Amino acid sequence: MKLLRVGAPGQERPAVRTEDGRLLNLSSVTPDIDGVFLASGGVDRARAAVTAGQLPELDQDGLRVGAPVTRPGKVICVGLNYRDHAAETGAAIPARPVVFMKDPSTVVGPYDEVLIPRGSAKTDWEVELAVVIGQRARYLEGPQAARDVIAGYAISHDVSEREFQLEYSSQWDLGKSCETFNPLGPWLVTADEVGDPQSLGLHLSVNGVKRQDGHTSDMIFAVHHIVSYLSQYLVLEPGDVINTGTPAGVALGLPGTPYLRPGDTVELSVDGLGSQRQTFAQA
Repeated sequence: MKLLRVGAPGQERPAVRTEDGRLLNLSSVTPDIDGVFLASGGVDRARAAVTAGQLPELDQDGLRVGAPVTRPGKVICVGLNYRDHAAETGAAIPARPVVFMKDPSTVVGPYDEVLIPRGSAKTDWEVELAVVIGQRARYLEGPQAARDVIAGYAISHDVSEREFQLEYSSQWDLGKSCETFNPLGPWLVTADEVGDPQSLGLHLSVNGVKRQDGHTSDMIFAVHHIVSYLSQYLVLEPGDVINTGTPAGVALGLPGTPYLRPGDTVELSVDGLGSQRQTFAQA
């Protein structure tokens, strides 16, 4: 099942995307796609409503697509999780997941404008597989237990400002938490539909030039391991988002470091999860 939120910022309505591309209004089932919905059997209720033909169709013409979950309580990120990306940035392969947090207010819709911060010279792109948590989780006993707390997956664009991230502080927060720096969506694809999260291709182009073409099988730490690992240190709540890392091809690691400028367009996709497109503008 593909769940999404549509409408103007702050006025999004929950919806379901059918296999034939129609959008069905989910407002009779839930007021929003959030942690309460995910943790209370909401996906099953939505599936039953679709099967029963109870949901009215939405007119998609001119309809904005927002992030597929309401603002998460946490956005947890794993850095340097692809061997080729670690190599291109000159970093050693980490022995344990590199974990940092991103301001949840960075989460915007998959086609929303992204703002290059004032004073930025090194705004960069990163296509990632995002995990959305569906059940409260603490001290999970291994990867198998992690499977049971994942609601689904989405495309995440972990936009980064490298000078802020790497040169202004020993922590990465300044370069990761600028406004609009985490487009998410277009929809949340439930875990049962995705299947094996280590079998997905990730793709990104800038102004029509392919920059990233990776695969989740190349992760250093697999998705279920990451979720289990994080639960040893953080309580994962329904609706939390985990960005699982990016493959090689970011501007930081390319010849000439072609960082993003106002007017640039980035298109990204993950197999089975749809696609995103953003135009960058000056803040």
